[in-house]
Amino acid sequence: MEKVSSILGSVFGGGGGGGVAAEPSATITSIFIYPIKSCRGISVSQAPITSTGFRWDRQWVVVNDKGRARTQRVEPKLALVEVELPTEAFNEGWEPTDTSYLVIRAPGMEVLKVSLSKTCEIINDITVWEWSGSALDEGAEASEWFSTYLGKSCRLVRFNAASESRAVDPEYARGYRTMFSDEYPFMLLSQGSLNALNELLEEPVPINRFRPNILVDGCDPFSEDLWTEIKINKTIFHGVKLCARCKVPTINQENGISGPEPTETLMKIRSDQVIRPTKKQGGKVYFGQNLVCRDSLSEGKGKVLQVGDPIYVFKKVSSAADARA
Repeated sequence: MEKVSSILGSVFGGGGGGGVAAEPSATITSIFIYPIKSCRGISVSQAPITSTGFRWDRQWVVVNDKGRARTQRVEPKLALVEVELPTEAFNEGWEPTDTSYLVIRAPGMEVLKVSLSKTCEIINDITVWEWSGSALDEGAEASEWFSTYLGKSCRLVRFNAASESRAVDPEYARGYRTMFSDEYPFMLLSQGSLNALNELLEEPVPINRFRPNILVDGCDPFSEDLWTEIKINKTIFHGVKLCARCKVPTINQENGISGPEPTETLMKIRSDQVIRPTKKQGGKVYFGQNLVCRDSLSEGKGKVLQVGDPIYVFKKVSSAADARA
């Protein structure tokens, strides 16, 4: 109970109003890109920012024969699919050549190489949650590979950026776009929050259960709940919505097997009933902060985040109960 009380203290601990921070509040310790939705991520030292999030993030998705997205919620075996991009793909301004590939591996499967430069046929009626539109079909070989691996009809498709746009919820961030992410272009989580959770678990869980884009350290647990405007490497981000967690954190990313944790423990310390008792209740648990990048709306180069970049907090709310969710 002492541990739970301590964590609850962090949940409800004060933050205070706005004001530009003179000293950094945290530092980026990891950056993760997830090229194929629901497949494994890539840890990178830097990542260019585009109008839809980090370059390459959730640019592909596996769909069924009706064009609906297949995700770990229903297909936990996707957790075992490893994805690789050329190292130079994360350099600003890099463009693929004829020998540039998305390389895909999974247990019991031959390596699949998907060209990053080929011309693809357009396939219509692709659906990811509330969004429907066209996408670029990566072809028969990729379709056969994923169909064999999952044991059911699949296609691998790429977001059709030339003709499609997928807006985030305008109630929280009007004017921003994403590709195949669940909701928002970026998700940030702190090491302090993960450490606080793991103190309460019999078996600690790694960060890959939560699939953040940006992992930071040096701040108190759940500080990120409060951040509504931050600056990273001359770039402004807005915290627009606490991240409500789905089933995926219960799936072991090393074997694809799900269990009750960490959701059972999160319900005790991070449910809306606990951290937002005066708000409308929906039985949700929150862990992490969804971000949009204000500077992604304008043209210009130099928008790159790097491991080691400090986080400066410009504006914050006083408690998680005041954060949007």
